[in-house]
Amino acid sequence: MLKNCRRTQEGKQFRYVLTELMQSDLHKIIVSPQPLTVDHVKVFVYQILRGLKYLHSANILHRDIKPGNLLVNSNCILKICDFGLARIWDSRERQNMTHEVVTQYYRAPELLMGARRYTGAVDIWSVGCIFAELLARRILFQAQGPIDQLDLIIDLLGTPTPEEMKYACEGARNHVLRAPFRVNTFHRMRQLSQHTTDDAVQLLAMMLHFDPDKRATVEQALKHNYLDEGRMRFHSCMCSCCYTSNPGNTRIFSTDPDPMHELPFDPKWEKELSRLSMFDLRDRMYKFVTERTPLFGTPLCINPSSAAYKNFASSSVAQASELPPSPNAWD
Repeated sequence: MLKNCRRTQEGKQFRYVLTELMQSDLHKIIVSPQPLTVDHVKVFVYQILRGLKYLHSANILHRDIKPGNLLVNSNCILKICDFGLARIWDSRERQNMTHEVVTQYYRAPELLMGARRYTGAVDIWSVGCIFAELLARRILFQAQGPIDQLDLIIDLLGTPTPEEMKYACEGARNHVLRAPFRVNTFHRMRQLSQHTTDDAVQLLAMMLHFDPDKRATVEQALKHNYLDEGRMRFHSCMCSCCYTSNPGNTRIFSTDPDPMHELPFDPKWEKELSRLSMFDLRDRMYKFVTERTPLFGTPLCINPSSAAYKNFASSSVAQASELPPSPNAWD
């Protein structure tokens, strides 16, 4: 969450965007020896989809959802980061976009097959891969190159029909059709871990459909009953949208637990930004953030490993202290 955006008094050269301190990321947690319970898996997947729903409702495709881009703090709050490949997308326009996006292990089959037109379904595929990785503690599709990556996917989902490859380029379709026919072996997903229930496999199947048009939307995935406990856990003691009233200590739950952005972004806005100078872009960003972010008085802990730390520490903006752990921390 953005906490603030500050100008320095020294001049117009720098703008500092302040965010909450996140101590780790999902990749570090997955490869660590730390145990992950089924509750962890549910609350992490729920938070990823909840954040993605907000992005997609604003017409934003992230295009690089992976464990390393999912920050996690000591209270198991998860935040999506790294929007370097994100694009504003409008389903009403026939936009051509590059298929060279998304880290290979989490890349949807239509991207591996050269699709130039795609939707938020590419982000859903990535979440499905991460869901399986949380259960198994290993990468679901780990290949040396894009062609081998596609072959691993087909080994699991079976040979796609021509209709399921409608967005692929001709060369990719020919590669698949020349190969021996393979049957669907998705039932093997039940063996990912002892935590893999029938509900988990069903949700995985919805998110890992070869055909992007038949893949679950983020709204459909959030409605799946596998995530009910994760949603309840998140809103019982982790979120900032619900609160405990006094007197009585009654938990008041938000009427909108999975919010959407007020209005979708217009693709013309992104094109307009690309024509601005660097200084004008900084001013526009500063205005955009400060108009939408409440000014919190609590100072933040600054990351000393940041490339901008030295300049920031000597600027007029710097005030650093770490927020105390939440009294409602979830183990």
